[in-house]
Amino acid sequence: MALGAVASLAMAALAGCVSTSTNGTGTSTGAPTAVTTGGGVAPKDLSGNVVWWGYTPGSPVNEQYIAQFNKDYPNIKVTWKQTSIDDYDAAVRPALGNSSGLDVYQMSAGSANGGVAVFGGSAIDLTPAVQAALGSDWKSKLATTGVSALTVDGQLKALAAGAVFAGTIWINQDLFDKYGLTPPKTYDDWKNVCATFKKNNVGCFVQGANQGAFNIDTLHAIADNVSPGTFIKATRGEVPWTDPNLVKAFQLWKGLFTDGIMQDGALGQMQYPDANNAFMSQKYAMVMMGTWYSQYLIPNVMQSAMQAAGSTDKPFTMIPINFPDIAGTGNTGSLFGDVDYGQGVSAKSSNQEAATAFAVWMGTSTAGQQAIADSLNLIPALKSVTPNWDNVKLVNPDKQQGPEKDLVQRASAVTDNPRFATINADMNQALMQALSTVAAGQATPDQATKTLQQAQQSNG
Repeated sequence: MALGAVASLAMAALAGCVSTSTNGTGTSTGAPTAVTTGGGVAPKDLSGNVVWWGYTPGSPVNEQYIAQFNKDYPNIKVTWKQTSIDDYDAAVRPALGNSSGLDVYQMSAGSANGGVAVFGGSAIDLTPAVQAALGSDWKSKLATTGVSALTVDGQLKALAAGAVFAGTIWINQDLFDKYGLTPPKTYDDWKNVCATFKKNNVGCFVQGANQGAFNIDTLHAIADNVSPGTFIKATRGEVPWTDPNLVKAFQLWKGLFTDGIMQDGALGQMQYPDANNAFMSQKYAMVMMGTWYSQYLIPNVMQSAMQAAGSTDKPFTMIPINFPDIAGTGNTGSLFGDVDYGQGVSAKSSNQEAATAFAVWMGTSTAGQQAIADSLNLIPALKSVTPNWDNVKLVNPDKQQGPEKDLVQRASAVTDNPRFATINADMNQALMQALSTVAAGQATPDQATKTLQQAQQSNG
């Protein structure tokens, strides 16, 4: 996909706007420090109004980040402006043309929402600010994926908040316990679990199959179950989409619909809000979501999500499980992910100094990254930070802390299994179309994979 033109930006002033901690010899300690003005104004005196645009993770988590930021920067007012996932690109594009109303905005990797390839040209280069905050070896302190995915033509266009990984299914453990069920490990297990739930008038698995990105997640999980790594090789053009393992993955995808795993009407529903609300209101016991769903292990965050879904019940116990071994290969536990989002600073912002302070704080400071880690929404970008489990309150720690710790550790260890970073916009559309036509019976797996291969070849 052709990259958007990168603006030529003068960063000399901002390069001097960040102080670096030293050990008394003039050598950087590499400790994250606060952004200050070139005149040496203390962080508490740095002021400004910053409007922060984005679509994730949403209230009340974003407001918690802002409150933590204000402990270090009490005179910078940050206003969170949220759009829906699907509306973000259309909303942020015209806003970036103004010098007011947008100062910091979320960008992501590849073809996802707010893709840096599309919107990076409207952002300043944050490299000097990060280098000053973390030292000359700053790249070694941040997750490699977050740096490479948000760099365009050598310029760091956004600072990663952290990464998200997909490949997991979340289950309502309370419902499983109520009906004496264990999480499914095989396809037969899954079908039996669904039969029991349906017999008791409880929905089994829910997916908004009208929202293509989440369908790609499910296909990726199936493909890694069939043959680990083949899906990513196909996105890179290293194997054809007509590879028998990928044809098999599409066959299994179709089977989720014909075998009654997917709910009736799935192709007419969205993952957000439909599937999310169905799970949060406990009408369904299972949903395909990734590490970003971990935030709902926290009681007040889950309560807000449940209320938004129309439920007045108390928070329930949910846990992540591996995608079942529906291919019968024994290849389970695959996780794939990218930087979820990063904060970019608009080149047209009239509050660039305060905006840069916020972006750098979120992406490089221990305080900012700890707030992100403890929210359980992302795997932190700063390698030295992990959730402080003593401070993280869970709905049911006895049942949730072990699986969540394991998920965080496994996700942090993933090195080369991207989620969307290797899928450009054209192939993203082609994949979504292939999945929907196979699910609807409008194309066979053989036909769909041939169409995908033609699209890949056309893309070069």
